[in-house]
Amino acid sequence: MISAGDTAWVLMSSALVLLMTVGLAFFYGGLVRPKSALNTMMMSVVALGLVGVQWVLAGYSLAFAPGSSWIGGLAWAGLKGIGLEPHPAYGSTIPQQAHVMFQGMFAIITPALISGAIVERMRFRAYAAFIVLWATLIYDPLARWVWGQGGWLATRGALDFAGGTVVHISAGVSALVAARMLGARNDYRRSALVPHNVPLVILGAGLLWFGWFGFNAGSALAANGLAALAFTNTNTAAATALVAWALMDVRRTGKVTAVGAATGAVVGLVGITPAAGFVGPVAAIAIGAICAVISYTAMQLRSRTALDDSLDVFSCHGLAGVSGALLTGVFAAKVWNPAGADGVLAGNWSQLGVQALAVCVAAAFAGLGTFGLLSLVQATLGARATVHDELTGLDLSEHGEEAYFGGELGSLAGSGLALGDSVILAHDPEPSKEPLPASA
Repeated sequence: MISAGDTAWVLMSSALVLLMTVGLAFFYGGLVRPKSALNTMMMSVVALGLVGVQWVLAGYSLAFAPGSSWIGGLAWAGLKGIGLEPHPAYGSTIPQQAHVMFQGMFAIITPALISGAIVERMRFRAYAAFIVLWATLIYDPLARWVWGQGGWLATRGALDFAGGTVVHISAGVSALVAARMLGARNDYRRSALVPHNVPLVILGAGLLWFGWFGFNAGSALAANGLAALAFTNTNTAAATALVAWALMDVRRTGKVTAVGAATGAVVGLVGITPAAGFVGPVAAIAIGAICAVISYTAMQLRSRTALDDSLDVFSCHGLAGVSGALLTGVFAAKVWNPAGADGVLAGNWSQLGVQALAVCVAAAFAGLGTFGLLSLVQATLGARATVHDELTGLDLSEHGEEAYFGGELGSLAGSGLALGDSVILAHDPEPSKEPLPASA
């Protein structure tokens, strides 16, 4: 029987997760340089459109329709046959349409996360094609394996309350592969690549934190005690990671940075995601602190390499997702969620092995799949922007707009040129005649 309260909560949670994608746009947009701020934000916004349509046409069916343990069929393509009644496997007290929209918001934000590793150097049309392919051929099967009825990882007992494997590990590993394949930005390590607008970063992190309550607590698919537990754990882990990150910043530099505080909060949110409905608040503190230490250390090590994972997606999402998924196998307890499993601290060592299997499968599948899809996109559309476009900024070259009046287009005010006109800036170098190599 449909519950009005449960339905209202899931619909509200769906809206909160959609808001997360907008928050991600602000968060990423503030971290890059002004000449590519709009392009970076559009990499998140375009997912709202492209993946939103893909999910209705095929994505939901591939992930959740009747089929095999590996992939759903196309019986629900275009939401055919899905009415206003509940489906017992996907929320027995909410209309299935509510489940469609809730899960669709997860499908939207996941490929958008990858964009942080490839900002300021990937052609927009190539990125658009890539995320549609990635959502269809990587995200949808993973969602089936972990969350779909009869999914093969689900039947083996893998625990992922709200997306540690399906969302964060898959996006983080894919980001690592994409950054390696595209190579570093043209001026990487030759000029200052610092956040251009820290208030935007703080705003984005705040919207992510706010929306994450829908992400995690909404995954209970009901307005009940389990949702309250996930809500509590979400806030606790984020707060702990923020404090831990600030302390590590003070120890290393003597200062607490705003970008660091925002990053720490996001890492805590990522880490608790797979465990949110399976552990208690004290475990959430431990998970937040451990994930902060791991991601912080990884970021410091990455900064000394030639890898241009521009916004440290792998460190913040990939490694925090891996840590959170494994720690779920340590701290999970049926006393908090009888539908879950006991972990190591409750005497069940085998759960840690199941979690490790899910982590390895998600990482390998996403990594290899991303390599294949990005190779296809590079061969057909050309993924890498030219040196000229990089130096000018992708806002102009890809969108004909700028984030701030007074930039390159602003300097042309009064010249009679319209925004749609082709502009070659006299002080910029000639466009490169040779494509950049596919890998660094």
